[in-house]
Amino acid sequence: MEIRFKRLSDKAIMPIRAHIGDAGVDLTATKITTELNEVNQLLICYHTDLAVEIPEGYVGLLFPRSSIYTKSLQFTNSVGVIDSGYRGELMVKMRSTTDVVPGIYKEGERFAQLVILPVSSDYTITEAAELTETDRSTDGFGSTGNELSAVAGSDTQSKETV
Repeated sequence: MEIRFKRLSDKAIMPIRAHIGDAGVDLTATKITTELNEVNQLLICYHTDLAVEIPEGYVGLLFPRSSIYTKSLQFTNSVGVIDSGYRGELMVKMRSTTDVVPGIYKEGERFAQLVILPVSSDYTITEAAELTETDRSTDGFGSTGNELSAVAGSDTQSKETV
């Protein structure tokens, strides 16, 4: 499969795949701007000066690089979703996780990774009065690490009474 990128300026740096078999390609910051969100929090906007043509039936997902742990930043939307019809600039907005001067990525540094995955758009939305039962049922946040969840036959009521 071919993924086509268009340089939107002379500053654009083509994505980098560090190793054959890597899931994503690294994106490099070409410009950093700032803006305020609706509650006046400062956002740091990382620009790539690149647009991408994602094939129909696929989606591009923008994730932080693992090096983000060395910074005081987080993506404002956790994961960026790039639909196949989007042809604008790839960019990421981040917010500081600290009240002091944050550690940030600088221009010329790789700051995010783009992963291309197949998606199914062959579904319809249907309202239902009931959903099929499963072993997991409504067990949510952290339930797979809960020892009581692993006990055969345990249900919500028995967890509450233990």
